[in-house]
Amino acid sequence: MLSITPKKRLSVIVHILGWLMLCIVLLLLSPLSWRMGEMEIPIQFWWKQVFLVVLLISVFYTNESVVVPKVLLRGKNYLFILIIILGGIFFYGLIIYFEQFIHYSEKMHEVFNPGRPFDPTRKRWLPGDVFQMSLFLVSIGLSTSLALVQKWQKDETLRRELDRQRINTELSYLKAQINPHFFFNTLNNIYALTNLDVKKAQEALLKLSRMMRYVLYENQKNETLLSKEVKFIEDYIELMKMRLTEKVKLTIEIDNPKEDLVIAPMLLLPFLENCFKHGISSQQESEIKIKLEVMGDTVFFETRNHIFPVNPDSPEAHENGIGLSNTQRRLSLIYPDKHRLKFGKDETKQEYWVNLTINLS
Repeated sequence: MLSITPKKRLSVIVHILGWLMLCIVLLLLSPLSWRMGEMEIPIQFWWKQVFLVVLLISVFYTNESVVVPKVLLRGKNYLFILIIILGGIFFYGLIIYFEQFIHYSEKMHEVFNPGRPFDPTRKRWLPGDVFQMSLFLVSIGLSTSLALVQKWQKDETLRRELDRQRINTELSYLKAQINPHFFFNTLNNIYALTNLDVKKAQEALLKLSRMMRYVLYENQKNETLLSKEVKFIEDYIELMKMRLTEKVKLTIEIDNPKEDLVIAPMLLLPFLENCFKHGISSQQESEIKIKLEVMGDTVFFETRNHIFPVNPDSPEAHENGIGLSNTQRRLSLIYPDKHRLKFGKDETKQEYWVNLTINLS
């Protein structure tokens, strides 16, 4: 059984009310405006008005559902104009034929000019014909406008649906890229630990397995609790700390967020990876600053790290910043008007900095 949506139901009601208003004008207001005294309006007048309403309804829906979609919207503008002109002639001809068929002019003459003979050759009443053709043009104009609006709404709905599908597909692709990128860097770090401290490497594997649960379950969702994301960040930092030497100064400031705030999973990870990948040197002292502040529904995230040249023989030297570029794209798709991302290099301090603000409301 087909169900009528509220939008369609409202459209039907609007159409019915519109035609009722036209009927009131043609069948009631127009006759009442005449000063006829005791004269009775002939039945032919009512037949003519009903015929006119039916004719206008036919013109309206034929133009709206057939002529505009199949002619005007296909770029056949001159053919559309020709059809309207021919339709107007046919409309006018039908009215004349119907009036002759019901002897409309003769009956109306008897009412308005009693005692005077009827002359069938006299000219038609011009104001009446102009009024009827005006109704035809109004019906054409309204139905054309309605068809164009419906086409625009349909195209807009289709465009939004295509955009939604494109965004979902693109986000899935970007998230699929993040996972191997994250594990590639993390396993590299654990591999480096195996040559230095086996026990630390084992602890790192345990932390990685806990983080894997988050990646496997939370990263498949579009949103996760900010508190879970913060816990994941803290685990990642702890994992990275295992490979740090005394030459690295680590400053961490992370707020405890409210329980009801949600965020896209693994959104902040690439910025942290960037810090530990480029901000550490085995020969020189360095400093990494990570700050996450939550104020109401807004998250302020900041990182700072020293800049060191990458070993040309390392795998990182051949990367093109996949994680960071993916994160920028994800931010633009998920929080298009609710985020501000700034990053750059401070050459005087030899620092790379990132400032990210996200409104999670």
